[in-house]
Amino acid sequence: VQLQASGGGLVQAGGSLRLSCAASGLTFINYVMGWFRQALGKEREFVATVSRSGGSTYYADSVKGRFTISRDNAENTVYLQMNSLKPEDTAVYYCAAAPQRYSSSYSRDYIYWGQGTEVTVSS
Repeated sequence: VQLQASGGGLVQAGGSLRLSCAASGLTFINYVMGWFRQALGKEREFVATVSRSGGSTYYADSVKGRFTISRDNAENTVYLQMNSLKPEDTAVYYCAAAPQRYSSSYSRDYIYWGQGTEVTVSS
């Protein structure tokens, strides 16, 4: 199983980025997908999750209204559209897959993890 995250970079505050995570080696539609992030010196935290069908999403309060998670089951890819970025969004972002029916914000439910893509938001 491989989760390949991409799309990170350097952006000014107020800007936007779109992260992608391409999955291979698993039956994608059987997995809830999530995005987590880890800032330097901090613990990894939940960002967003999307159900297997893509019909249900859930966000951390810190990103609600600014970030949008989506998935394309035909392309085995999950996305994270990030708008109105803030310096506090600076982190390494990881996509992850959980083999369960319902969405989860708990990292312990996710068994496959991507390598991470770095997002830096300058003030």
